[in-house]
Amino acid sequence: MAVVNIRRDVDDKFYRYRMPLLMTKIEGKGNGIKTVVPNMSDIARALSRPPTYPTKFFGCELGAQTSFDEKNDRYIVNGAHDATKLRELLDGFIDKFVLCKSCKNPETDLIITKSEEIVRDCKACGERTGVDMRHKLTTFIVKNPPKNPKKSKGKKGNGDAAPTSNGGQHAESASADVDAEADAGAESDDDLMKRIKAEAAVLNKDTSIAKEEWSVDTSPEAVKARTKAVEAAMGSIALDDEGSDEDANSPYGHLGRWIKDNRKGLTATKIYQVATVLKEGKEANAAESAPVAKDDRIRADHKVVQVVGQALFTEDIVKEITSLEALFTEMVDTPEDQKALLGGIERFVGVDHPDLVASVPKILMAFYQADILDEELIQHWGTHASKKYVDKEISKKVRKASKPFLTWLQEAEESEDDDE
Repeated sequence: MAVVNIRRDVDDKFYRYRMPLLMTKIEGKGNGIKTVVPNMSDIARALSRPPTYPTKFFGCELGAQTSFDEKNDRYIVNGAHDATKLRELLDGFIDKFVLCKSCKNPETDLIITKSEEIVRDCKACGERTGVDMRHKLTTFIVKNPPKNPKKSKGKKGNGDAAPTSNGGQHAESASADVDAEADAGAESDDDLMKRIKAEAAVLNKDTSIAKEEWSVDTSPEAVKARTKAVEAAMGSIALDDEGSDEDANSPYGHLGRWIKDNRKGLTATKIYQVATVLKEGKEANAAESAPVAKDDRIRADHKVVQVVGQALFTEDIVKEITSLEALFTEMVDTPEDQKALLGGIERFVGVDHPDLVASVPKILMAFYQADILDEELIQHWGTHASKKYVDKEISKKVRKASKPFLTWLQEAEESEDDDE
């Protein structure tokens, strides 16, 4: 099942708070048509709210009747509503009844005070913030308060307590619950020391695991070898898009590795020749006896240009652009080719050689002076970050580094206008 960030405005794939993507199913027809949310329980569990709350919220916002069958896990909104609309409404519910108003963290509990006010108690920052009591859902929440999350009391002297369902808690009983849990879970100092000694004895046993060598070789040679291995792995993965598990074994992954191994004396014809062979599912060395590639489909495959832009260069990229001018003149002759080349350069400096990000202005200048990249296309690229080739943060970083060259282009254009 697809998952999304609870805060969908946060574009971070490592954001810790996630929930299933809301799904819908239309049932019935005519006046009896209705929308079922089959994974509402999973969404509610991720939000630490009863599933009836977001369902009722949908009804309030849409002016539609809702029904719940908790036993059979069915949550229904009358009428036909598409998933996109309900996802937008769910964002509204999360903002109004889940996120802390102070830190925007979803790790909150709902508390109903004695005066029947609803408060969000944030476990992240400790703030307690109220909700808008004018919303119709608040009446439903007050009448159907969240279940108490406190642990049930065990027998006297027994430290185990069975957890109950999640949700908010009433503020007036919180301190009493904490005291009861402390009394139930307490143990004497003697018992604690006995347990610590027993665990220490287990750890000190002369086992085969204890005898194993767990240290890491930190010599310069070992560190360098590990770094190269990681860079090679990242490079092969990045040679194909969409993050597929089969990227390294795709024709483009093989093409990139072949280019890295055969940099000297490469020509555009040879590259297209190998690309043709690889796309037919053959080995790269079969290109030696293959006919010269004149297939327009291969030459129209801009992905080949992107792979060349990433795999062909070394740390001396600025000097190498000049020596490879003829190759790129032949391969890059459409705006799509230029965009693909810039995508390959993004990967080269952003993924394979992040220490070369500062050299982006020099790289762009070399391509510009060789008439490989057009001025307008570079300016458009420099002001539009994209996650097509790399992560969006890396894309922004590369474009930010290109700012000196973009400024130079702009000033040169203004100077020409003044001269005219």
